[in-house]
Amino acid sequence: MADKNDKHPGNVPGKYYTDTQCIDCDLCRQTAPANYARNDEGGYSYVFKQAETPEEEELCKQAMEECPVDAIGDDGDQ
Repeated sequence: MADKNDKHPGNVPGKYYTDTQCIDCDLCRQTAPANYARNDEGGYSYVFKQAETPEEEELCKQAMEECPVDAIGDDGDQ
């Protein structure tokens, strides 16, 4: 499970985030492209926009559940 104390600095405040376990596999960016982006310099994905619609919420949740290294977290903050 992702560690909220180990978040990547590029994550915007809110419910979803990525931590340093991210292996840059691209799954989250393909699943929820409106919410995840790649930090090219660091080689990881991060949340650049929190889910704002039910559809985005579902896609962010799906990305979190399918992340192969559990690097996406949901700390419940809104």
